[in-house]
Parts: sequence; C-alpha cells; structure tokens
Amino acid sequence: MNKSKPQVKIHNVETGEIIVRDANADELAQMEIDAANSATAKAEANAKAEAKAAILDRIGLTADELKTILG
Repeated sequence: MNKSKPQVKIHNVETGEIIVRDANADELAQMEIDAANSATAKAEANAKAEAKAAILDRIGLTADELKTILG
C-alpha cells in the first residue's frame, strides 16, 4: 500500500509563488501534537455537554427552557 506523506503548502503572497512539499520531521511532530490536543478538547467538550444534559434532565428542563428562564 502506498501511503502518502502529509503535505505543507507555502504561499508567498508578495510573489504569488506556491510551494507544496512533504512535511519535515518537526512539522509531522507538530501535526501529531495538534491532533492529540484536538482529540482532548473534543473529549472534554463532549464530557461537559453530557454533564450539562444530565443536570438539565435531573431538574426536568430542556436547554431551550433554561435559556428562557435565564434569558
């Protein structure tokens, strides 16, 4: 199987030159860090949304009803 490497696109807005090249080791490492951070943020957001939904369910309100009360 031919797995392609991630590409980096560099656009020089002064000259209009566009360079597309394979990512180097530092860029690949940063991409992995960014992906891990994104996954962590998504998991935290999901956990927060689930906790909020559980509280609303416990008090018997929908999100829209709570917005109306607090609005």
